[in-house]
Amino acid sequence: MRSFASDNNSSVHPRIMEALMKTNNGHALGYGDDPWTEEATHKVKEQFSRPCEALFVFNGTGSNTMALQMMTRPYHIIFCADTAHIAVDECGAPSKATGCFMRTIPTLDGKLTPELLKPFMVNFGIEHHSQPGAIYLSQCSELGTIYKPEEICALTEFAHRHGLFVHMDGARISNAAAALGMSLDDISGACGVDTLTLGGTKNGLMGAECVMIFNQDLIKEARYARKQACQLASKMRYISCQFTAFLEDNLWLTCAQHANAMAQRLYKELSTIPDIKFTQTVESNQLFFIMPREKENKLQKYYHFYFWNEAIGEMRLVTSFDTEEEDVDKLIACIKAL
Repeated sequence: MRSFASDNNSSVHPRIMEALMKTNNGHALGYGDDPWTEEATHKVKEQFSRPCEALFVFNGTGSNTMALQMMTRPYHIIFCADTAHIAVDECGAPSKATGCFMRTIPTLDGKLTPELLKPFMVNFGIEHHSQPGAIYLSQCSELGTIYKPEEICALTEFAHRHGLFVHMDGARISNAAAALGMSLDDISGACGVDTLTLGGTKNGLMGAECVMIFNQDLIKEARYARKQACQLASKMRYISCQFTAFLEDNLWLTCAQHANAMAQRLYKELSTIPDIKFTQTVESNQLFFIMPREKENKLQKYYHFYFWNEAIGEMRLVTSFDTEEEDVDKLIACIKAL
């Protein structure tokens, strides 16, 4: 049985596994001084229109910590949605590493806007107060919603006008790009973000992410920040080679399109069940909804899932690149049988 609890639970795509096996041949210099990393770096940079640096890492928390550490000092404030991964699911790692105060902002859909941020643009230059320093946003958001390019451009323009940096957590950016029918660049670098986590683990890779640095003023700090974030892999080739396979023939897009399609199939069927109420628009591969608690409790005997908001019984289901139609149909049959 395949899991709907998280796309972290999915398998590794066969083409990624094949790339790993081909790379596992003989010795190679460590820490990225190898031909696989050189090739992957070139391929990743090709995806973006702005000059950039690409540094491979092996998990999302580390990549976020690394990026935020580059752009802040301990007296800064990092602004994020109240559902943001750095505020909810990273055990305070970014706060510990940066020393910054995390200012969480309530949102209805997990997305920040200039209007939501504007009231916090105060106390600049006053030494008694922490200083606004960076904005963190997720693409897709933690509620499965997607920033459109014009929304990101508005945020980056607002941030830069106030002297702030913008980091985009793109753990599921492939799903966002697939849903919008756009390139990875269209919804990140081209919109003016300073740094981006180009996610792979949730879309068929084996523990591989890439931190993209677009702001040239941050590049000098980047490699030191990666080392301090404990994200410099000694056998780097096993991370970087995955991105070469990931980008060849748009494998990233094929995987994301399939995950999104399976989410829409699941949404269509769940929408026909009268006592299920969706709490967020299904835009990517995540579904958030409520159904009678006794049914949710019974469902947990057969399927593991996470309660997103325990107080109201809001649950989350996530589809993956390896979710099959049969998996969706079995889940629907189980829910209907309740």
